[in-house]
Amino acid sequence: MTNTQGKSRPFDVLILGSGAAGLGLALRLADRARVAVLSKGELAEGSTYWAQGGIAAALDPADRLDAHVADTFDAGAGLNRPETVRMVVDHAPACIDWLVNLGVPFSRAGEDPKALHLTREGGHSHRRIAHAEDATGRAIEETLLRHARAHRNIHLFEHRIAVDLITARKLGEAEDRVLGAYVLDCATGGVEIFRAPVVVLATGGAGKVYLYTSNPDTASGDGIAMAWRAGCRVADMEFMQFHPTCLYDPRAKSFLISEAVRGEGGRLLLPDGTRFMQRFDPRGELAPRDIVARAIDHEMKRLGLDCVYLDVSHRPPEFIAEHFPNIHRRCLELGYDMTREPLPVVPAAHYTCGGVLTDLDGRTDVDGLYAIGEVACTGLHGANRLASNSLLECLVFAETASQDILRRPPATPHEAPEIPPWDDSRVTDSDEEVIVTHNWEELRRFMWDYVGIVRTTKRLQRALHRVDLLLGEIDEYYSHFRVNCNLIELRNLAVVAKLIIVSALARHESRGLHYNLDYPDADPALAQVDTVLAPDTGRPGLAPPRVCSPSPATPGGSAHGQAPAADH
Repeated sequence: MTNTQGKSRPFDVLILGSGAAGLGLALRLADRARVAVLSKGELAEGSTYWAQGGIAAALDPADRLDAHVADTFDAGAGLNRPETVRMVVDHAPACIDWLVNLGVPFSRAGEDPKALHLTREGGHSHRRIAHAEDATGRAIEETLLRHARAHRNIHLFEHRIAVDLITARKLGEAEDRVLGAYVLDCATGGVEIFRAPVVVLATGGAGKVYLYTSNPDTASGDGIAMAWRAGCRVADMEFMQFHPTCLYDPRAKSFLISEAVRGEGGRLLLPDGTRFMQRFDPRGELAPRDIVARAIDHEMKRLGLDCVYLDVSHRPPEFIAEHFPNIHRRCLELGYDMTREPLPVVPAAHYTCGGVLTDLDGRTDVDGLYAIGEVACTGLHGANRLASNSLLECLVFAETASQDILRRPPATPHEAPEIPPWDDSRVTDSDEEVIVTHNWEELRRFMWDYVGIVRTTKRLQRALHRVDLLLGEIDEYYSHFRVNCNLIELRNLAVVAKLIIVSALARHESRGLHYNLDYPDADPALAQVDTVLAPDTGRPGLAPPRVCSPSPATPGGSAHGQAPAADH
C-alpha cells in the first residue's frame, strides 16, 4: 500500500463531492480546466444515487413556469428568494434537455419517443416531474459518471475525505482566498494536499445528524462545517426537512417510499384503516412535506403508534409494478406486497434546506470557494423544499457556477503561498475509538429527541448544552489523536448540530419545517427574514438581500486540530 502522507496534487478546480452537483459541474468545466472530483466512499455512494422521484420542470403545455414558481413559494412558506426561484425554474427545461442529450434514460409517455412521462408529487399543482421509473437519481448518477470517466481532464478520487479547507488567511495572509484542502486518503491513512485556486463544495447535506434518516452514511455535513471554519456564513439551518414516508422496518435502513406514490393516489392510513390527512390540509396526501410529516408525527404521538401506513393497493397491480418497479421489488424482498397491502411508514430526516450562504453563481464569502447542491443555501427552498427541486438545484447551479469559474482570471502559480504539509508529529493513534462511537450515538439521539419535527425552547436549550459538552470532548480528542474518517465526520456533525440548534433558537415563530410549540404561529414580520450565522472573522461578506442576522455563534471549538503551525 502506497503511503500518500504529504503528497501534493495540483489542479485548476477541486470539487468535493461526486453527486449530480459535483459531476455536473466537472463535465461543464472539463473542456477548459483540469478538474479533480473527490468522493468519501465509492463514487456513486451519495444522495443523488438514491433519489427516487425526479426533476421538476414545467414541460407540459398545460403547465406554466409561473405555476412552478408559485408552488415553490407556497412550499417554502414565502421565505424563498424570488430571484433564485425564478432563475432555477427558468433554467429547468434546459437542464432536462442537457441530461437527455447525455443519455439519461427518462421514462417516456406513450409512443412518442421524445415525450417524457411526467408524474406529480406533493406540493405541485401540475404533473411536472421528469423521472426514470422510480430510480431517477441512479440513472442520472450512472450517466454522469460514465461521461466523467471518459473525459481526460476529469480525475476521480474515491475514498478521500477532506479534513479542512486551506485558505490564505489561515496561512497568515490578510486577503483571504481558498488554496485547496487537506484530504485524508482513507486507504492509507495519509493526509494529502490537493491544491487548487478554485474549490467547490458539493458535499451534500447533514441528515446523519439525526438518529433516523433517509440519507446515506456520507451525509455528515462536511462541507457546511468546513466552510464555517473557513469563515463563511451559513443560513436557515433550522429548516431540516423530514421525508414523511420512510419504510418502517429495521432491515430497510434509509429506504424511502417515494413522494410519487402519493402523487399517484397513495393514501395515508391509521392502523384501523382511517385516512387522516384531510384533517390537516385540504390537499390531503398531496400537501407539502412539512405538513404531511407533522401530521404523521402528531398522529403517532396522539395514539402511541410506531408507524402509520401508506396504501396504494387500490391501483391496478400492473400499474404499481410499472411505475414503481424498484420500490415494489425491494418491498417484496422485505415481505411487503404493495399491490395487496399498505406499507408501514414513518418520517425520517431527509434534506438540509439551509447551508453555506451563496449568491446566484454559487460563490461564498471566501474568494474562489463555491458551494452548490444541498450543501448550499441559495434561497431556492425557503422554509421547506418543494419535492423534486433538489436535483434541479444541483444541475442549475452546476451550470451557473461553471460560467462564473470560467470567467475568473487564470491563477498565477507564484502568487500562491507555500502550503505546509499536514503535521501529525505531535499526535498518537487512539486506543479509545469507543469514545467516537458513543459521542456519535449521543449526538444523533438528542438531536432526534430535542431538535426534531416539533420543538420547544426548553428542548432546544437542553440540546445546546449537550452539544457544547460534546464539542469540547471532540475538540480535545481531535487535538491529540490521528484523524480518521469517523472522527472527521463526528467533528463536522457536531458543528452542524450546533448551527441547527442556534438557528432554531433564533427564530421565534413557526414557519415551514421549523415548528416550535412556544411560538406556534408564523410571524408576518419574519416572512422574508433569513437566519444568518456569521463566524467572527472581522470582515464583511457578500450580502444577499433581505438577510437579518441573529446574534453570532461560534460552534466547533478549535478550527485546526493537527494542522501545521501556521494554521494554529
